[in-house]
Amino acid sequence: MTLVCAPVVATTVEEMERDMAKAKSLGADLVEIRLDFLRHFQPDIDLPRLISNRPLPVLITFRPNWEGGQYQGDDSTRFSVLRSAIELGAEYVDIELKVAEKFISTIPDNRPDNFKLIVSSHNYEFTPSCEELSDLVARIQATGADIVKIATTALDICDVARMFQVMVHCHAPIIGLVMSERGLMSRILAPKFGGYLTFGKLDAEKESAPGQPTITELLDIYNFRQITADTKVIGLIANPVKQSKSPILHNKCFKAVGFSGVYLPLLTDDLAKFLDTYLSPDFVGFSCSLPHKVTAVRCCNIVHPVAMSIGAVNTLIRRPYDGKLVGFNTDYIGSISAIEDGIKGSSSKGDAVSPLAGRLVVVVGAGGAGKAVAFGAAEKGARVVVANRTYERAVTLAKEVGGQALSLAELATFHPEEGMILANATSLGMYPNVDGTPIPKEALRFYNLVFDAVYAPKVTRLLREAQESGVSTVSGVEMFVRQAMGQFEHFTGMDAPESLMREIAMKYT
Repeated sequence: MTLVCAPVVATTVEEMERDMAKAKSLGADLVEIRLDFLRHFQPDIDLPRLISNRPLPVLITFRPNWEGGQYQGDDSTRFSVLRSAIELGAEYVDIELKVAEKFISTIPDNRPDNFKLIVSSHNYEFTPSCEELSDLVARIQATGADIVKIATTALDICDVARMFQVMVHCHAPIIGLVMSERGLMSRILAPKFGGYLTFGKLDAEKESAPGQPTITELLDIYNFRQITADTKVIGLIANPVKQSKSPILHNKCFKAVGFSGVYLPLLTDDLAKFLDTYLSPDFVGFSCSLPHKVTAVRCCNIVHPVAMSIGAVNTLIRRPYDGKLVGFNTDYIGSISAIEDGIKGSSSKGDAVSPLAGRLVVVVGAGGAGKAVAFGAAEKGARVVVANRTYERAVTLAKEVGGQALSLAELATFHPEEGMILANATSLGMYPNVDGTPIPKEALRFYNLVFDAVYAPKVTRLLREAQESGVSTVSGVEMFVRQAMGQFEHFTGMDAPESLMREIAMKYT
């Protein structure tokens, strides 16, 4: 079982004791006591106190500044503290590869039976090649380490694949982690690739290295204890990605229906490179969001006709029997059905034809989501106007749907008729830039209904100002749930648990 280790990085012994107790209550398996973070460390007093009062097994680390830590003193003092930790019964001690042989020569051969020495190497600049990582593993093993630890830095999410490759071929216990947000996958998938432990911080402010998830995220969102070598990997390919609620939604639903998969946020810069790197059949499918939805069409072997017509893919499935990538678009159904239901809720019009038929729909945005809304509205019989920051892209999409193009500036005075529908399909107003809006509040009175594809926050500035202007609104949460239902069914082959999805979406968005 891959262990969850909570780094304790407080500056006082009292805080460290409280943090160790908190780590246990959150479900950690052990704690890493970072002695180098203590402001006024008194080894003879503080170390026995911390170790004797430990509620969980402890990993003692006294990291020097030349390896990314806080300690600025000499190695002889540091070595003495680490030897004392072993004598006091610490279960683990971490020592850096650069000085490992020197340190090991100072400790007795008859170490306690439950003690393990971790020899570590940290690269805060990049992730070396597979050959270089394998050589590093061999050098660490040659020191007599009980556990190999290698931490590198991801400049690209594809860097993580090299760490995975080295981990699965390592014959010794190994901790292989790739730092930064682009390396998050290495921390969550440690059980799948044979990692000895992963680090989970107590809260957002208490990390010991870049990119660490919290213990709560590991255990409650990513279902870390259920991840095995056979777990299927699914995720959201986007940039930015950390604001997304999709991992919460899908992972909770996977657990509820008994599907052995984990859904990850995948901060991706180059979609084609990502898909060419993660070719394993265990990487079964992906959600695809900004800015990759249009590019995804070119990356697929097969594209569903609707997605091809729209020119955007938001769901990628790797067929298990031949590895080919198939692209779908669930934004189309998600957005249009949400808008239709919004119109029905504010009108007594019958259901014989779509309530969008004959209506003027102003779509803001000409990217993947904008294309889905524009094509969907046109198919339902609406007259479509496309407004976009880059006017040329608005013209191109408008021509494809037989509509009209506007610049964003023209939206403020565009009022050819009453009863228009506005659909924002841009990221304007999305967390953290919550003050963004595509249209001045004064112009909202021209519309009967406003739809915003943004769901984080649930009530965007656009929706709030529309409500204040007396206009009916449809939240992006509706589109989020409906498109996610389609994706869930593609990913799992099971019916989506709609009521649970709505409950989760309302709670977390």
